[in-house]
Amino acid sequence: MSTENDGAGPDTDAAQDWKQWHEERTATESAPYGSLALKGTHWLADHPDGHLPGIPGRWTATPDAVVLTAEPADGLTVDGLPLTGEVRLGPDTLLVEEARVVLGARRLVVIRREGLWAVRDFDPDSAARRAFKGIEATAYDERWAVPGRFTPYDEKRTVTVGNADGKERGLGLGGELSFRLGGVEHTLQAAVEADGSLWAVFADGTSGVSSHRFRFLRPAAPDAEGRTAVDFNRALLPPCAFADHFLCPFPPPGNTLATEIAAGERNLLDR
Repeated sequence: MSTENDGAGPDTDAAQDWKQWHEERTATESAPYGSLALKGTHWLADHPDGHLPGIPGRWTATPDAVVLTAEPADGLTVDGLPLTGEVRLGPDTLLVEEARVVLGARRLVVIRREGLWAVRDFDPDSAARRAFKGIEATAYDERWAVPGRFTPYDEKRTVTVGNADGKERGLGLGGELSFRLGGVEHTLQAAVEADGSLWAVFADGTSGVSSHRFRFLRPAAPDAEGRTAVDFNRALLPPCAFADHFLCPFPPPGNTLATEIAAGERNLLDR
């Protein structure tokens, strides 16, 4: 069951901030077009005839676009208008609810990964969303919030890692994040996001036991001296913990901590 700090003592502000963060995370993931709504990712290369399971129209991949062909009986709209004939689609870059292609309450999101096209089917009535009971998360504990230092690599590195869909893909890494827990020094290889913030995929002694098999950590952008905060109270479940159709990378070599990180998001309740 999800636990919460009562806000007593010197960590009142941090605990209250964590409580708000946890509530917002739960609301975001369970929203009509949150992660739980994803009920399919269909790679067009697997459907050379252009017909996707449970999705009307004909979806054809070209080098620079997806060509969608439909007729009125298909019930598809593009940019708010019924589609008759064909339209060229690029990757959707806005929020899921703002996807160009709509089928009733569903949103059909076009994505491109490693040169391949796919269509994601977000349905507010998905089985996963209907079954959702909450995110199991451990109460805020100041011991899991420590200073960290990021040391960038001389040049970006790419390592090949397994993904939740069973395939191996490249994972870009920008440097190492070092920190101390319980007097022990640890490091994680991390990617650098477009806004300068960090993203690390990690496992630990609780992974696959009392926590999901791996989790994400997203520290803020380091300052000019590489300093940032490492707060495992805000360890995140990856999207594939909510729906099987996301592509989530496994931790790269060196990112499995021997320490048990009994903090942050752990699992979905009753799943």
